[in-house]
Amino acid sequence: MTTQQHAFVAQEYGGRAQDYVASAVHSGGGDLDQVEEIVRGLRDARVLDLGCGGGHVSYRAAPHVAEVVACDITRPMLDAVAATAAERGLTNITVQQAPAEALPFAAGSFDAVLCRFTAHHWQDLEAGLREARRVTKPGGRAVFIDTVAPADRVLDSHLQAVELLRDASHVRNYSTVELISALSRAHFAVEGVTVRWLRMEFPVWTARTRTPASHAAAIRSLQDRAPAVVREHFVVGPDGSFDLETATLVARAS
Repeated sequence: MTTQQHAFVAQEYGGRAQDYVASAVHSGGGDLDQVEEIVRGLRDARVLDLGCGGGHVSYRAAPHVAEVVACDITRPMLDAVAATAAERGLTNITVQQAPAEALPFAAGSFDAVLCRFTAHHWQDLEAGLREARRVTKPGGRAVFIDTVAPADRVLDSHLQAVELLRDASHVRNYSTVELISALSRAHFAVEGVTVRWLRMEFPVWTARTRTPASHAAAIRSLQDRAPAVVREHFVVGPDGSFDLETATLVARAS
């Protein structure tokens, strides 16, 4: 199943592959440390890095498991991951092009599914989570990490607006409660949630997605005109840099 949205996302990210491999925000963080601790000791496991982007989850997981399949909709991103894995001597990483909503793997193919900073691009969150559950063995581990939206509608509207202006392929940031509910419907039992905050440096944040100058200016205008509650929640700085909430949801396939 490849749709116009899938093709659009692949097109938008095709030219950004090296930017995401090199991104400091994506290549480090406490969430990656947590993922590594979860997979540590799963020596015989086959792991899916779903929506792998620049491959940072794959690079952390590979030394601890038997095999990592890095899956993404964007071919240049996969080429960059394969090249980086080869450079680092991570010979147990393979790549597969596919949308989250239609994975080309048999049921129960993976001992663990890891998914970081990608669900907000999926055309159909529920379908993507159902597919993730289908390919996970019963009782298998799953970790879903994403930037999340505030429950407050004023704050949520602001975040969705600036995200879409920054990246035309953005679909939606979900709240933590929405993600937990969707995981439950997909038959994942959430065992823990860790909240973290990322400081998004405005020039780097917009450069990574090659945001047009007119859109960057529109984001700054929205920030300047936003009510105090918005500026305070996101800790908006003089240059437009702001804080963004993330959630790491650890679950099991039920």
